[in-house]
Amino acid sequence: MPQAHIARLKCTETGHIQYWSTRNKKSCPDPLKLKKYNPRLKKHTLYKETKK
Repeated sequence: MPQAHIARLKCTETGHIQYWSTRNKKSCPDPLKLKKYNPRLKKHTLYKETKK
């Protein structure tokens, strides 16, 4: 049975939650950290996984 987990990604600069992503908790136990485009700032910023 897969250990897929839906994670919300929150911007570290504005706190805006814009993106959702999936990850496998078994193969990747650390929280996600991705650089994504922030439409409010009109630039790429770091997004981190948050709890629901």
